[in-house]
Amino acid sequence: MKKIVLLIIVSILIISCNKNDDSNNSAVTPTNYGVDFRFTQNWDGQEINNSDYENTTYVNANGESLTLSKLNYLISDVTYTSSADGAIWRAQDYKLVLGRDGDVNFTPAIEIPEGTYTVSFTFGFDDFDNDKQGGFPDLNSADGFWNVPAPLGGGYHYQRIEGKYINSASDQTNFQFHTIRANRHETLPPGPGTLVELRDTSFRINLGNITAGTNTTIEVKANIAEWFKNPVTWNLNNRFQVLMPNFQAQLDMNLNGQNVFELGAVTQ
Repeated sequence: MKKIVLLIIVSILIISCNKNDDSNNSAVTPTNYGVDFRFTQNWDGQEINNSDYENTTYVNANGESLTLSKLNYLISDVTYTSSADGAIWRAQDYKLVLGRDGDVNFTPAIEIPEGTYTVSFTFGFDDFDNDKQGGFPDLNSADGFWNVPAPLGGGYHYQRIEGKYINSASDQTNFQFHTIRANRHETLPPGPGTLVELRDTSFRINLGNITAGTNTTIEVKANIAEWFKNPVTWNLNNRFQVLMPNFQAQLDMNLNGQNVFELGAVTQ
């Protein structure tokens, strides 16, 4: 009888220990959080506010004086790459930034665990998204129309900057600085059947490592002066309008654009 009682007690203790071990070893599901982005615009460090449009004069790297009337651009596919294990979290959405709205806030439609990540996004749409012609109804009617005519390759604009500048004859002239996919044509003006090459000129912006937590806001600063500066010094007298079907101009915009965006303040 004593042996039976002893066996029962030992069994109870083993079961109890196993339950405690299971409880201690159970995986804890991490809490995920959304990350907010704030897009701001500046001209070589001078903040661009709504009151500056059509009023404040800027001087580009080529020495031309200009004012801005429009500053709109598209970003997409915000991506977080975990510094701990390389896991990738990709938000497959987009934001049309309208500069005259001031600081533009955007929360990508994805939540991530607290941790350190390399954060990046695409300027414009890559070919995969651009080929969804008509697939983004809100963009089809945004800013007049954000989609690109079929003879120019279809898809969507990446950016529209517009304003006025003082040309070499000292006359005030309208300029349009629109970025789309680079498109080469047999003859100009472009028309049905003239397109011979279409090249993706969207690009990825890497903001570096950022620690994300419960209430993180990431500022992305766009220095608009860089579009006209580096590495191609932009001469508005030669390139001020009809840039969408200009293959080389779009390639040069791609080069300059990669120096426009940088990480600003990160708040928690």
